[in-house]
This record gives sequence, structure tokens and C-alpha cells, in this order.
Amino acid sequence: MKACAKAARERIPLVRPPTGRALARSFVTVSRLPSQHETRSQVSCSVRVSENAAHRIEATDENIFPATIDHVVKATDAINRGQVIAVPTDTIYGFACDACSAGAVNRIYEIKGRIQTRPLAICVADVSDISRFALVDHLPHGLLDSLLPGPVTVVLKRGENSMLERSLNPGLDSIGVRVPDLDFIRSIARGAGSALALTSANLSGRPSSVSVKDFEDLWPHCSYVFDGGILPSGRAGSTIVDLINPGVYKILRDGSSREETTAVLGKFGFVEAS
Repeated sequence: MKACAKAARERIPLVRPPTGRALARSFVTVSRLPSQHETRSQVSCSVRVSENAAHRIEATDENIFPATIDHVVKATDAINRGQVIAVPTDTIYGFACDACSAGAVNRIYEIKGRIQTRPLAICVADVSDISRFALVDHLPHGLLDSLLPGPVTVVLKRGENSMLERSLNPGLDSIGVRVPDLDFIRSIARGAGSALALTSANLSGRPSSVSVKDFEDLWPHCSYVFDGGILPSGRAGSTIVDLINPGVYKILRDGSSREETTAVLGKFGFVEAS
């Protein structure tokens, strides 16, 4: 994986395909966003429909593969080249890219038609990797191992020594972290050696995808689509829980595992924020 230090200026070459349908017509323009700590430049994601077509690839059988261990290297190579791929998780299908590539992260926002003030989560291979990207010292020993791997996104503070590029979710000092209970995506993150930016594989505001057919219109905007079949967990996505404050949790999204998540937190003495 390319070093995070040069990610902020990274450019991804455009692949000009045969003509086809373009993305939905929604797009956003973001120039600079004020942070409560400082003001940071943010790469613009203002892309009109005609420009989005320039990023398209031809969706053929050559771009769609089963989500098996045999294709982990192919997926990892695409991530390391700053490309966006579609992958199954333990909940829904997602778009993934190098979390340290500003260009790749911007592509995800373009594909989804998502405003850049809505943050992306990251995916890491193992629970032990979380401390490279977020602060965990305030959490009881064994808590994260009891929640993860699984359908839970834990929101934590980044900390000053986080390896994440500041162009990811600028203005925020927190980050949502996933360790999905699925070997395929975890193997990709492990092979890449860092974190993946991860978000649902759909247009912003549309239902989540539980099969690759659900986002077929967006296939041409991914380097590869990895098919894991129909996912059984439904469209709720992961449960998102804020664990920033010691001993207190806040459920930010019910998701597919709220009851199990709150039960684990209760065993560790956590109480829900009022």
C-alpha cells in the first residue's frame, strides 16, 4: 500500500470506456470545510454526469469474480493502485478503497453521490489493528474482542498518532471502525497492510445491497465486483456504537446487532448515554 504521507496529492488515472449509462444526476461541490480544531483543504468531488462517464469501465465477466480466497490478491492489487472495488461484508455489500488515498476516497463519494460531510468508516483485518488508527486505551481489556469480528462499527477518537490520512473525514476527530466477520474482506485489508475506507454499495439514500444485482448500475464504476452471493443478514447494516467516553456508550444506528451489542457492553459495565 502506498504511504499515507503522499495520499493527499494522489491522482488516479482515468479509464475511458465505451459509452453507457452514467451515475445519478446528484452531485456535490465541497471546497473547504471548517473544523472545530483547524481549517483543512478538501479535494473537490464536484463531478457532473458527463464527467462521471470518464471513470467508467466496461462491466464484463472479466471484472466480476467470486469473493473467494483465490481472488484476494487481485482485490488487494486494485486497492494498492488507488481503485474502488465492491465487496461483500458480514452485513451488506460495500465499496472499498485505500483509506489513505484521497483520490480513491473521493471516487467513492462520486460513485455514491454522497456529500463529503458524511463520514466514511474504515475496515481493518484484526482487532489488534484498531489501535493503529484510533484510541483504545480507555476501553476495558477484552471488550473489543467480545464485539469484533462482527456486524458492529465502533466509533472511537483517532488520536494524534493515528495512521489515517487527515483528508479522510476532515474536521472530525473520531472514526468508525469495522472488523467484519468475513474472511474475504479481512484478507484484503491484511494484504493491503492498512485500513480500507468502507461504505455501503448503493447510491446515497437508496436501499442497501444484499446481492451484486442490487447495485448493477454501479458496476462500471468499480475496478472489480466480488460476488459473495445473497447475504443473509438483511439490509440493516452494522450496528454503530459510540465508545469514545469511558464506561458510556451511545447507539448511533440500530443496525443488525443492537441487542447483542448492548448485552456485551452491559457485561463490561457500560451504561447507555442519557
